[in-house]
Amino acid sequence: MMDTPCLILAGGFGTRLASIAGDRPKPMVEINGRPFLEYLVLQLRAQGFRDIVFCTGYRAQALEKHFEDGRRWSVSIRYSREPQPLGTGGALKLAASAVAAREYLVTNGDSILEADLASLVRFHREKRARATMALAQVPDAARYGGVETAPDRRVKRFAEKGQSGPATINGGIYVINREVLEGMPAGLSSIERDVFPSLDDLYARAFPGFFIDIGIPDDYLRLANHPEWLAGCLSPGMEGDGRLHVNTR
Repeated sequence: MMDTPCLILAGGFGTRLASIAGDRPKPMVEINGRPFLEYLVLQLRAQGFRDIVFCTGYRAQALEKHFEDGRRWSVSIRYSREPQPLGTGGALKLAASAVAAREYLVTNGDSILEADLASLVRFHREKRARATMALAQVPDAARYGGVETAPDRRVKRFAEKGQSGPATINGGIYVINREVLEGMPAGLSSIERDVFPSLDDLYARAFPGFFIDIGIPDDYLRLANHPEWLAGCLSPGMEGDGRLHVNTR
């Protein structure tokens, strides 16, 4: 069992998915009869993570009503609710102020990556990094922007969105040390835009396997029509070799 707390970012408005989500928070849209967020909880549980904090904002009550304290999934679930929109950085800083730990596993609430999360934590510790990203590869990175790494897996550069073609991208999963979040200014901020580019000890590890972001209707509908794609994400984590492939499913 892993003792690292998990912070799930689930407070966004989900404007691009509004035609499907309606008045629900984006991570609560259903895939095969379950809220998408539930698959993230199942993934964490399968890999030995039991302490989960939802960073909530928009329609937070919908999450709290469904998940309550997490006992139905044999995990502990708590909530850190934003008093106003704080962005990903502000939401994480707020959650960390209430959850003591030396490091946190962070996941986006609207994407899922088939990855060995425990090995990501171990890699982070071995590198003595202050923050570490899990990377995926997509056949077309225009929507995401790319991530370039050095031979020692230190992040060298973030590529701008709009460049088409296969690329390595941010997989939406991080390990972040407490001092990084404590050192951020209070208020609205983005962990991806305002914090990561300023770190000289930001590392990244690549994982082969399925990745999807449900933030736009087309990708949500692809997954809704093929929920079996999630099977590998819900299996116990296996030590990966760090290689990447282009996922065409």
